[in-house]
Amino acid sequence: MDIKEIKSLIKMVMETDISEFELENSEEKIKIKRGSTQEIIHYQTPQQIMFPQASAPQITEVPAAVVQAPAEEKGESVTSPIVGTFYRAPAPDSPPYVEVGQIVEKGQVFCIVEAMKLMNEIEAEYRCTILKICKENAQPVEFGDVLFVVEPI
Repeated sequence: MDIKEIKSLIKMVMETDISEFELENSEEKIKIKRGSTQEIIHYQTPQQIMFPQASAPQITEVPAAVVQAPAEEKGESVTSPIVGTFYRAPAPDSPPYVEVGQIVEKGQVFCIVEAMKLMNEIEAEYRCTILKICKENAQPVEFGDVLFVVEPI
């Protein structure tokens, strides 16, 4: 695909209310996203052999980002610093690190987020009370997902 065709795709996205456009074939992959503040254009050639899909490109609308913690909820959110698997205890037969209502001291471990076989302990940055545990044990988490809601003491 040449630059004129790419510019034409960008113009099409700008003139409609489409927020994301993706085109992929055996030779290239084009992804155009736009949001309220900036536009992001990704263009890459595939690393592996891909079979052609349907001849017409698919256009998908993406909803605006959703805030994880409701505004009326008391306390502060403790979020995941990485993508991985959330674990409440150091081992399956061990008790959880923390429970709702428990007072946690600065530096005390809340949980573990496993990423690529590395166990990353998530520690309290300040003394607080656990108001809510937002994830289930062994549940996958993304960067920025709310793990706990706490109230600083």
